[in-house]
Amino acid sequence: MKTSPFRLTGRGADTNPRNRFSSTHSVPEPEDAAPPDLPPKTRFLRDTSRRVISCHHSPDLGYGATLNPYRGCEHGCVYCFARPTHEYLDRSAGLDFESVVFIKHDAARLLRRELGAPRWEPRTVAMCGVTDPYQPIERRRELTRECLKVFLEFRNPVTVTTKNQLVTRDRDILSALAGWNAAAVFISVTTLDEELCRRMEPRTSRPAHRLEAVKALAQAGIPVGVNVAPVIPGLTDHELPAILKEAALAGAKYAWYAPVRLPYGVGELFERWIEKYFPDRKNKILGRLRSLHGGKLNDSSFGARLRGRGVYADELEGLFRLSCRRLGLRDDGPALSAASFRRPVGRQLALFSGSASDSGCPGDVEMIK
Repeated sequence: MKTSPFRLTGRGADTNPRNRFSSTHSVPEPEDAAPPDLPPKTRFLRDTSRRVISCHHSPDLGYGATLNPYRGCEHGCVYCFARPTHEYLDRSAGLDFESVVFIKHDAARLLRRELGAPRWEPRTVAMCGVTDPYQPIERRRELTRECLKVFLEFRNPVTVTTKNQLVTRDRDILSALAGWNAAAVFISVTTLDEELCRRMEPRTSRPAHRLEAVKALAQAGIPVGVNVAPVIPGLTDHELPAILKEAALAGAKYAWYAPVRLPYGVGELFERWIEKYFPDRKNKILGRLRSLHGGKLNDSSFGARLRGRGVYADELEGLFRLSCRRLGLRDDGPALSAASFRRPVGRQLALFSGSASDSGCPGDVEMIK
């Protein structure tokens, strides 16, 4: 499909690549298409999922359970590895991912049922494993806040990863959970360059605001770290030490990093974005990415997809670990505990009723590679 030059403002993608699961693909007639410089308004649809906790056994990740109140993400980060998840919903990984957001209205109720089920084994749940729990719609819907209330009710440990300063709104709940050693927050900071951030992550909080969030959370007694993720070779990799320094000054105690991942159609979207904004660096950026993945833009192999392989991968890891040592940052996260987990008394047993398949993790979920 021939596409127009990247002209949309306020969006990370400028087109809808073909869904890899679809046998057909529709293209609007010219007279029906919106002006190329006018971004589509976000539509919010009801998600009718019957469970909200998903489990996996990925050796790359330090957690085994995740919760995502939203599917799709209005932040619009052009590089987002989660974009292909929208293809499971018969949507595109492009504009659809950031302009058609599915909302799990019953997330808190479902979470309460799952945590209250006898088969639930208390463990840390990550919010979120796919999309950002504090994307713009959260300001109105407060689904993430309601879920955090449930975690506090059960004292079940939870970690939060976000690019949005809105997380500071929930300091009261997170601080209470932290008192039970059951909460930690990671703020993702990809660049300190305001203009680059605006182009690359159009609807996220600006870098300075994210660092302010680190400071506010730390002052509230909440364990907080920084995710320098994704690191884009040839574009943001030189900022790694500076980001870690600013995060440490703001109060971060933990750090993590990962090179950019471009599964399936994300590679095409990212190449178009680089061609538009940084054509002079395109060969350097893509060349370094391929050097990480044996000549490909993406490698889905466990152990390699979050770090890469080769000389450049080793250099990047060395730079990260050296910077962490100099700044006193731990290159892991806090050891949260489920020792204080409880099932609230006085509730009707019917509230926690359900089949065995409803009461624990629903099994493995396909990981986006």
